[in-house]
Amino acid sequence: MSKKSPRFYALISIAAALVTIALKAGAYFLTGSIGLLSDAAESCVNLVAALVALWAVSYAAKPPDEKHAYGHFKAEYFSSGVEGALILVAAITIAVAALDRLLHPQELEEIGIGLALSLVASVINGIVAVVLLRAGKRLRSITLKADGHHLLTDVWTSVGVVIALIAVPLTGWLILDPLIALVVAINIVWAGMKLLRETGSGLLDAGLPKEEQQIIRNILTNYNNQNIQFHALRTRVAGARRFVSFHVLVPGEWTVKRGHALCEEIELTIINALPGTYVFTHLEPLEDPSSWNDQNLDRTVGN
Repeated sequence: MSKKSPRFYALISIAAALVTIALKAGAYFLTGSIGLLSDAAESCVNLVAALVALWAVSYAAKPPDEKHAYGHFKAEYFSSGVEGALILVAAITIAVAALDRLLHPQELEEIGIGLALSLVASVINGIVAVVLLRAGKRLRSITLKADGHHLLTDVWTSVGVVIALIAVPLTGWLILDPLIALVVAINIVWAGMKLLRETGSGLLDAGLPKEEQQIIRNILTNYNNQNIQFHALRTRVAGARRFVSFHVLVPGEWTVKRGHALCEEIELTIINALPGTYVFTHLEPLEDPSSWNDQNLDRTVGN
């Protein structure tokens, strides 16, 4: 199986959004359910988010240039940020519509057809969400993961709507439709806030996850018994890329060639352990006191 690019999956998300908008809008016009209207509104948000995701993954794939020496990977965070904000807007829209319907209950019509259309849309979104989440994890794309999580919230929205469509005719309680829409809105707010937190963390150059930092420390520790030490370890994440830098302290009598060969070996070991990592090393003499002056504010490794 060939490895598809993030752009390919973003196009799948756009296609799914167009299909589900048509299905859910048709279901709303047939039934008059405010729950289905909220569901259709969220699918419109999905379309906008998918279009932004397509731009983000395309821009992030651009190679480094003079103005962006570290690449364009952070473009993906703009997509996840926009998506998080759009989710919150959708939740507010749903809540306003639900409150109005709560005050002015309305009979539902053609429930069977509306239910069928909503279920078909949910299946489509569920399948695409799983595909996007798996691709996002494999490709380390926060944009695809954000889009996948967003589609999952849409699935939960649809589940709530389906419950309302079934419960209203069984109980005769018309307020169940707007009440479930409000519950769905609250769930969507939670998903949007989670995306915004993750986006903020990436834009603020958060370090690698603890388990990945531990992999780096284990690699560096293997060299301590060779009279080699390390400090000033720094890590950050930018979209699908990891950036790691640290200082390598070796005996002063080593030749430049020997020190360079060691740094190359360590860098390659880290890259093999964590693919998609850019490693920057700085070689220093172990005996020189000035080599240790820059470790005070940094995390020391192997000392």
